[in-house]
Amino acid sequence: MKDKKLLMIPGPIEFTPEVLQAMGMPTTSHVDPDFIEVFGQAITRLREVFLAPNGQPFVIAGSGTLAMDIAATNLIEPGDEALVVNTGYFGDRFGMILERYGAIVTHVRAAVGDAPTLEDVESALQKGDFKLMTITHVDTSTAVCTDVKNLAALGRKHGILVVVDGVCAVAGEELHQEAWGIDLAFTASQKAVGTPPGLALAVAGPRALEAFQNRKTPVSNYYADWTQWLPIMQAYEARQPSYFGTPPVNLIWALNVSLQQILEEGMEARFARHHRISQAFKAAIKALGLGQVPVSGNLTAVTLTAPYFPSGVDRSVLAHIKKAGAALAGGLHPKIKAQYFRVGHMGAVNESDILATIGAIEYGLAQAGYKFEPGAGLAAAQAIFLK
Repeated sequence: MKDKKLLMIPGPIEFTPEVLQAMGMPTTSHVDPDFIEVFGQAITRLREVFLAPNGQPFVIAGSGTLAMDIAATNLIEPGDEALVVNTGYFGDRFGMILERYGAIVTHVRAAVGDAPTLEDVESALQKGDFKLMTITHVDTSTAVCTDVKNLAALGRKHGILVVVDGVCAVAGEELHQEAWGIDLAFTASQKAVGTPPGLALAVAGPRALEAFQNRKTPVSNYYADWTQWLPIMQAYEARQPSYFGTPPVNLIWALNVSLQQILEEGMEARFARHHRISQAFKAAIKALGLGQVPVSGNLTAVTLTAPYFPSGVDRSVLAHIKKAGAALAGGLHPKIKAQYFRVGHMGAVNESDILATIGAIEYGLAQAGYKFEPGAGLAAAQAIFLK
């Protein structure tokens, strides 16, 4: 009897069979010639996925939080000022990490589900002597997507480093790192990049590397220090063995397979596919009478949807939905945690997965006693897909 549940949370996601096959290969030495070739390919392919032809990729064992740590510890020195464009839980986290390394942090905030305006951010920039600005592309706690392109332009206008937390965005949301003037962008393997958890992935542009090289104080985090990792990345890309910390061999094999699949699809086609899937899913949610955490359509992520529970329904409905075949995530933002749930739709997720998930949600809502027109969500999604 088939008992596979679709994993439709905002990471880890569903992975392709080829990626999972790479995870199950016999583990080689990290200095085996075959692995050196694969690692070198993955580093080169990351530039293409981030659309940063002159960037320096970093592939380091760890989570998305390590990627935040890497950004902060290498670019911040005690007393530096940092501006956080805050749209939720992970903006708060980035601020705490920056402060841990001695930054004086200013947050530009908005109400839950909203994002600071460009005018809000520019006003804040005019009031401080900032070294860098962080932008959460998609905050996984709210499904709010920021206007990274125009925010980055503001950062460049004011001569500061622009750092983008793309954990729930890279390889799903449109992002042109170099063209948009982003100095450092990062993600984690288990999101839209489509590899099991365990890799922090970052690409540093020339200005970020220059700021790092011009530091007056040593990096205070030993493991995350680019002084250690930059020679490793350069060596593997040059197809030379090197060692600082043992890389997760099978994860990097899997990463290289996923990056190849992403580039075979093409970045513009991939952005368009994610947008279409998101439109269909959000149309279904609206047809079922559910609101969303983002306060307007221009703030909604394409990798993630965060619907509010309807009146009379609580998070116990998620168990009914899971029984029908789709595992979803509960709320995360502390102010509204019990009021909403989250559905990830990124990476290898296809139209059939979306329709199956909507069907499971309809089943769960019916089991919870919510009154709606059966099939309304499915019909709304199909109307998008059949255009």
